Amino acid sequence: MKTVDTINFNGKRAVIRVDFNVPLNEAFEVTDTTRIRAAIPTLKKILNDGGSIVLMSHLGRPKEGPTNKYSLKHIVSTVSQQLGVDVQFADDCIGEDAFKKSAALKSGEVLLLENLRFYKEEEKGNEEFAQKLAKHGSIYVNDAFGTAHRAHASTAVIAKYFDKASKCFGYVMAGEVASIDKVLNQSQKPFTAIIGGAKVSDKILIIEQLMSKANTILIGGGMAFTFVKAMGGHIGKSLCEDDRLEVAKELIGKAKEKGVNLCIPVDAVIADNFANDANTQRVDINNIPDGWMGLDIGDKTIKTFGEIIKNSKTILWNGPMGVFEMSNFEKGTKQAAFDIAEATKHGAFTLIGGGDSVAAINKYNLASQVSYVSTGGGALLEYIEQGTLPGVEAIEA
Repeated sequence: MKTVDTINFNGKRAVIRVDFNVPLNEAFEVTDTTRIRAAIPTLKKILNDGGSIVLMSHLGRPKEGPTNKYSLKHIVSTVSQQLGVDVQFADDCIGEDAFKKSAALKSGEVLLLENLRFYKEEEKGNEEFAQKLAKHGSIYVNDAFGTAHRAHASTAVIAKYFDKASKCFGYVMAGEVASIDKVLNQSQKPFTAIIGGAKVSDKILIIEQLMSKANTILIGGGMAFTFVKAMGGHIGKSLCEDDRLEVAKELIGKAKEKGVNLCIPVDAVIADNFANDANTQRVDINNIPDGWMGLDIGDKTIKTFGEIIKNSKTILWNGPMGVFEMSNFEKGTKQAAFDIAEATKHGAFTLIGGGDSVAAINKYNLASQVSYVSTGGGALLEYIEQGTLPGVEAIEA
């Protein structure tokens, strides 16, 4: 894999696609610096070599061109603070001023370009736009895994304007790609995938792909009730995709054919209302009374899942076991997180995949106790489903 470690940036100007799509409060202050901090090692490597840097990113989903709310000028001070360098700013990404500023950069200097998505050409993967962006540097570095599943101008198309020796992955991208490869192609057995979340429809492809890789697939979250109903269980008013019942049956059948242990919860914590102060019961998951809904997996399931997790050598976790944002329905997700940390301590390779799973690992302060926490939920899922991503292929081409 070609990373920033394979290139000496001395005297070179690198144009780097980062993922600085960070949350801002009403005063336009950055409220979570995780993505910025993740990119710092890559940037420091280049600066320590004696190179200069042009940073490009998107922020939010601007619909009609430049909008103050989505301007990257709001994050300049935070990036400067995290990097320990005064970052310059260009108020356009392909304007005359931007090219003047990037051309004038000296060794050790950094320039941040304005939001790429102020141009519709970015998301359309426009070649002319990508070629203009490429003029900002002599080396292209992609360190934005969170957008690597999009064939946008700055994530995939731009790479064709650099020869093979002049494009590479940053540390974030390299770490993500290596971790997914370790899980999918070099996994030690037993390999357990824990798949949760609300909808089966969001996870059909990933479950199908994992059936040829994993020994066990644990199903949790709202999506479990579609499987339960498909098998004839009574689920009250629990979340269910009735148009996916046949798909759920097919997945159960495929798992049997392939000898994969597809584990559906056997019990649930149910509530008479979607609220933390609702009345609750613990019941068999096939016998949820009318008017009640399942909001977490029950103690028997937690125990069964825990034993499987702790005896695994490779673990992929994507999606919570219940409504863990509410304290009365967090036990399943919380215990899964601690069981995964325990398995890691005993030598398992554990990959936490995006979105709510990452939020859970962070909520319980366990990020340092698992092998890898993925920064790109959608990108990770697509990588598993497709086997590659446009942003990865563009560097490896």
